[in-house]
Amino acid sequence: MIIPCIDLMDGKVVQLVQGKEKFLELPDAVAVLGKFAAYPEIQVIDLDAAMGKERNNAQIVQELCSRKPCRVGGGIRSVERAQAVVRDGARKVIVGSSAFTASGINEDFLRALLAAVPREKLLIAVDSLAERVAVHGWRDTLPLTSAEALPLLEPYCSGFLCTYIDAEGRLQGTNLEWFRSLRAATQLPITAAGGITTDEEITALEKLGMNAALGMAIYRKVFPEFFAGHAPDRH
Repeated sequence: MIIPCIDLMDGKVVQLVQGKEKFLELPDAVAVLGKFAAYPEIQVIDLDAAMGKERNNAQIVQELCSRKPCRVGGGIRSVERAQAVVRDGARKVIVGSSAFTASGINEDFLRALLAAVPREKLLIAVDSLAERVAVHGWRDTLPLTSAEALPLLEPYCSGFLCTYIDAEGRLQGTNLEWFRSLRAATQLPITAAGGITTDEEITALEKLGMNAALGMAIYRKVFPEFFAGHAPDRH
């Protein structure tokens, strides 16, 4: 299954290269959602909440969830926030950095979360930069690989969102071997993200039993006018 991504910043839909450089900005999240009407589920990430900004996009997220099944992440740092996202209509909650400590898995937080939110509604984001789990907006890396982390996290969630950061946003393709290594590490559902560009890659991921969360690649098809004459950084 293809899952389009709606990333929110300052009340607008954005696409970033490597999580930093803004490449695309659209003012109306509901209009963007309408462009994805053919897809059964949407991934919504509140980037402002993820970066700890005082202003977040909770109202927009709630509106999107009222219109379409959404998995929602960004700034889920407390049990109360996870519960609020579920009350606002999220089909699933994506927990990222809070699932980890500086040295490994944040088991205390995950146990508390599991006691308050049904396991089937919980996804954990396990993102990789230079072979290590990356957290806090991909600014910090841990002494743990994604393949090592997945089995440790299995008891606390119903699936994973795994992003190959090294290729994210560049439209150069992803690392299928990395995703194969993740498939060998867990039997739980995995949604793959990060640089997925071609139909062949999507098919290969489907054969691994993985969904594909698409950002830049799907925006290129839906909003081709923004890509005319130039493409994201390919360095």
